[in-house]
Amino acid sequence: MVKKILILMSSCFLMSCTSHEQLGGEKNPIHFALVPGQDTAVLLENGKLLEKWIHQQTGLHVKMQVPVNFVAVVEALGSQRVDVAILNTFGYLLAHDKYGANARLIGVNLGRSEYWGQIITKDPKIKTLQDLNGKKIAFVDPASTSGYVLAAKLFKDENIKLGEVIFAGKHDSVVTMVYQGRVDAGATYHTPAEDGVPQDARRLVKDQYPDVFEKIRILKMTGPIPSEPVVFRKDFPKDLQEKIVVALKSFPTTPEGAKALKNLYHLTGFKDCTDKDYDETRKILLDLGKKVQDLVK
Repeated sequence: MVKKILILMSSCFLMSCTSHEQLGGEKNPIHFALVPGQDTAVLLENGKLLEKWIHQQTGLHVKMQVPVNFVAVVEALGSQRVDVAILNTFGYLLAHDKYGANARLIGVNLGRSEYWGQIITKDPKIKTLQDLNGKKIAFVDPASTSGYVLAAKLFKDENIKLGEVIFAGKHDSVVTMVYQGRVDAGATYHTPAEDGVPQDARRLVKDQYPDVFEKIRILKMTGPIPSEPVVFRKDFPKDLQEKIVVALKSFPTTPEGAKALKNLYHLTGFKDCTDKDYDETRKILLDLGKKVQDLVK
C-alpha cells in the first residue's frame, strides 16, 4: 500500500513538473516593459504591435506592460517580474548596477544613437538660465536622463539655484505644465527637427495644444547622451535573448512596424550595444557627485 502511494506521489510530481510551461509559452509569457515616457495608451497600443511581431517571428508569447514609472521598471527587472524592457538610459545604469541587467540593443533614430535634453519655458521674461534662479520647474522623474539628470548637471555647472521642484512623471506632463503656466520651466528630451518640423517632447501634446511650438520655446540644450537600450534581466536565457534581439531589429522593416516604433520612442531601429556604450554616461553621475542609486532616493 505504501509502495503504491509513493508511486502515485512520484507520478503526480512528475506530471506537475512536466506540465509547467516553458518561459515564452502561452501560459508563461515573456514580460516586456515599456518605459513610461509618454501617454500609457499610446505605448500600449503600439506595444501590442511589437508583441504580435515578436510572436510571429519567434513563436514566443510576449506580454507588454507599462509600469507606473522608471524605477518600477528597474525594480521589476530585479524581481524577475519583467524579463526585458526598453528602458531610459539612467534607468538602465540603475538596473545594471543594482540587479545585473544587461543592455543588448540601443535605439537608433535616422542613424543617430544619441539624444539630448532641453530646458523649455513659456515665460517671455525668462531669457537665460540665470533667470531660472528661484523659479518653479518641472522635471520628469529622478531617474529620467533628459528629464532630470542632464538638466541637473547643467544647473550645477551654471550654479543655478532653483525654487520649487516638481516631478511630473512623464515628458508630455512636463510640457503640459509649462504650457498651462503651472511652472516657469521644464526639462524634457530633445530630438532634432525633421524636414523643418520639431520632433522634441513638445510634439507629444500638439494634438491637444496645436500652438505648442509657438507658445513654448527651447531655452537651453543639454546632452548628448546614448539612446534608450533594450535591457534583459540577469539570467534571462541566452537563446531567448537572441530570438528577441533578431525580432526587434527586424520590427521596423515593415511600414506598420516602422510607424509603431516611431510612435513608441521616436526611433527608426535598433543596433547592437554593450554596457561599455554607457560608460561616458556614468561619468556624468560622478561629476554630479552621485551614485546611480542616489537618483531614486
